[in-house]
Amino acid sequence: MRQQLENFLHYLSVEKGHSENTLVAYRNDLGQFVGHLETSVPPPSSWDQVRKDSIVSYLNQLRERGYASSTIARKVAALKSFFHFLKTEGLISEAPTSSLDSPKVKKRLPRTLSGEDIERLLTAPTRKVGPKSQRDTALLELLYATGVRVTELVTLGLDDVNLVAGIVRVRHGKGNKERIVPIHERALAALKDYIERGRPSLARPEVDTRALFLNHRGQQLTRQGTWLIIKEYAQAAGIQGVVTPHMLRHSFATHMLESQKATLADVQHFLGHANISTTQIYTQVTAEHKRRVYDEAHPRAKELTTGPV
Repeated sequence: MRQQLENFLHYLSVEKGHSENTLVAYRNDLGQFVGHLETSVPPPSSWDQVRKDSIVSYLNQLRERGYASSTIARKVAALKSFFHFLKTEGLISEAPTSSLDSPKVKKRLPRTLSGEDIERLLTAPTRKVGPKSQRDTALLELLYATGVRVTELVTLGLDDVNLVAGIVRVRHGKGNKERIVPIHERALAALKDYIERGRPSLARPEVDTRALFLNHRGQQLTRQGTWLIIKEYAQAAGIQGVVTPHMLRHSFATHMLESQKATLADVQHFLGHANISTTQIYTQVTAEHKRRVYDEAHPRAKELTTGPV
């Protein structure tokens, strides 16, 4: 049964083009379910023997163990995709998940940084001098200026940035779809400074790489390294709470829509969303932000609008 799971993961990787992070999530979620089946009495010997009640029992166990609804919903989605694959491959006659309901999950609005926090974060590396400061300034500026995912950022190559045209080519987005994203002048200036002065100092002759962002060993910067860089400067800037690369992506999209510098369709393209419905959540963020600003500016606003007519 585990061989069919490996076949499914191979299908997701080769034919669907899913990222390594997505594959890890599928492996963990489905592997956990296989482990549950293996402890059943008696354990099924094939996927065609798995029934809906076994899946419901598994999900109930997760709820009893305190799993969040969002986590259970993700596991249900993974199971549905897997059983659909098995049916398509002719390995099962019917998918036991066909009538399985997913738990309702309240959509959380993306966490964003204020304009003031963004400015403090972007200028934090400039308090120091040297190639690391130049790299980190360019990295933060590019993250906020384009809204790229952290995996997309660290896989950028020197050839993916066109300083003359003011664009960056993202070639390793979800589904390996390529897109072109414009870069504003401030980020371009930081990138130019890093490429001309900072990167040559970080590069090592024994390391052959065309990666745009390098670590202190001259190798391609990792996702984990990028997280640590952002954490370092967020603390230095005095920003409360955890700041992640994705918060810069959310902030980029929200601020673009708030300032009306881009349409929803533009932001969809910049972020690399397949469906505009995914992008529409940022319109809710901007509406919520405007309400909050109004309430702070007019403390009695709620009382005035909900009082007796």
